[in-house]
Amino acid sequence: MDATTVRQVSERATRVLAPNAGPMTLDGTNTYVLREGTDVVVVDPGPDDAGHLARVLEVATADGGRVALVVLTHHHRDHTAGADALAERTGAPVRGAGRGEPFADGEPLAAGALSLTVLTTPGHTADSVCLLFPADGLLLTGDTVLGRGSTVLAWPDGDVTAYLATLDRLLALARSHEVVAIAPGHGPHVDEPAAALENIRTHRNARLAEVRAAVAAGARTPEDVVRRVYGDVDPALESAAGQSARTQLAHLGIVPRT
Repeated sequence: MDATTVRQVSERATRVLAPNAGPMTLDGTNTYVLREGTDVVVVDPGPDDAGHLARVLEVATADGGRVALVVLTHHHRDHTAGADALAERTGAPVRGAGRGEPFADGEPLAAGALSLTVLTTPGHTADSVCLLFPADGLLLTGDTVLGRGSTVLAWPDGDVTAYLATLDRLLALARSHEVVAIAPGHGPHVDEPAAALENIRTHRNARLAEVRAAVAAGARTPEDVVRRVYGDVDPALESAAGQSARTQLAHLGIVPRT
């Protein structure tokens, strides 16, 4: 398989890149195949694309591997649309994004010899989770942390207050070396997680300072904020910028959450 599509990111984790690149998905959705012996967990099957799912299954079932569980980090379709087809082909149950029992923070997930820990990490969406894979010191972050750039906190599901708390929590794990690498839902592998998380937090706080300044100068609507803070926005990202601006204004108490 093409090394740009399938890449081993740690001893037990393989990334399979989906063919859905775009302004919001970067290079495409990263599907992860986690394996301990023949026990396999697939995280974020990605789009319902036959070729992509075939590649995921080829990686998962090599040398007798068996998919025991499919996990979804949040409900967005670029991560979840292929889940039903994958579950039908493997017989594996699906957890996350409203499927199966709701996740509890700190919940252990076991698939034979493979063990994960669920971290509830709201901010990008209310249902976002990250998965800690202790055997490899790997944190699978969905869209909570991207391999480059910053994730959109889209109205009404995004929450700046929750996201800042999530960043602090993940940064503590990176500083304690429980997390030594990040496997994001989009973009490249992150080998220096503490530095990356510090940069994301700094960027978020700087953007909030810009929004506060815009409000002090008279901005009251998301459209005002986009004009004053974001400047010329790629038309493909204009809607996302407006939703992010409204979420920031809600965090600052300028517009109500409801």
